[in-house]
Amino acid sequence: MRVFVAGASGAIGEPLVAELLRRGHYVVGMTSSDARAKNLEAQGAEAAIVDAFDAPAVEAALRRSKAEVVIDELTSLPKVPADMPKYAAGDRKLRIEGGGNLFRAAHASGVRRYLQQSSGFFLKAAAGKLADESSPLDVSASPSVAASARTYAELEARLFSSNAIEGVALRYGFFYGPKTWYHPGSAAANMVMQQQNAVVGRGEGVSSFVHIHDAAIATAALLVAQPGVYNLVDDDPSPQSVWLPAFAKFLGAPVPPHMSETEVAAIAGEDAVYYATKLSGASNAKAKRILGWKPRRLEWLEA
Repeated sequence: MRVFVAGASGAIGEPLVAELLRRGHYVVGMTSSDARAKNLEAQGAEAAIVDAFDAPAVEAALRRSKAEVVIDELTSLPKVPADMPKYAAGDRKLRIEGGGNLFRAAHASGVRRYLQQSSGFFLKAAAGKLADESSPLDVSASPSVAASARTYAELEARLFSSNAIEGVALRYGFFYGPKTWYHPGSAAANMVMQQQNAVVGRGEGVSSFVHIHDAAIATAALLVAQPGVYNLVDDDPSPQSVWLPAFAKFLGAPVPPHMSETEVAAIAGEDAVYYATKLSGASNAKAKRILGWKPRRLEWLEA
């Protein structure tokens, strides 16, 4: 199958391209960087050097690729989570405007299926329940979380706006593994090493993670599975009070401190409190049933 991957050199892009090639697909990877284009070619993919904001160039590249399926993994994220406020506007612009160019080009080019990166961690579920694919994005959350949720809601609305193309929403959990924030020596791990992350209040906010390579495997499987929304998360949705101390132990870091919601709100803002106390974990039952997917256990819970 001929597959066009936008964001092909990002955290998910590199393992995804590798998995698609391993399965025998012909892959065209879209990037804006000459150096990253060379990396894609070294992997065995064809590279398309295109600015996502140049709509005619995006459509021309997509038509040249003769792709049957487009995978939209466009993001503009910082290397350090603390820099997210500086990147938020640019990230939204790339996903909405750049991704909009890609979606319209896919529609005009007769692409059969469009896979769209979405979120499996900003979902709203009933208290004590895991979010499933019918759960809405939490657009009434704390300010920055709500803004991100609204962006993902727009992406999903666009994805399913046309009956002419099969839409697949990839509701990924928090990525961990090589070249992600949650990897030894990377940004979130370093913050834990430096005791910059506290268990907040009772730490009851539930996080769903997914290993970057498991996310790639599930995404590749969705080239042919039934379209729709999929939560691509692992089997271990865990409250912050569980996963954060376990992650610290896995890293060889000191035990994380405990702080009240009021203290954290004053120091780090409402969003930090939301992540620690209000996140809803997600169920992966649909993806496991339909794809036969077997994500690995969250590695620091095994430590």
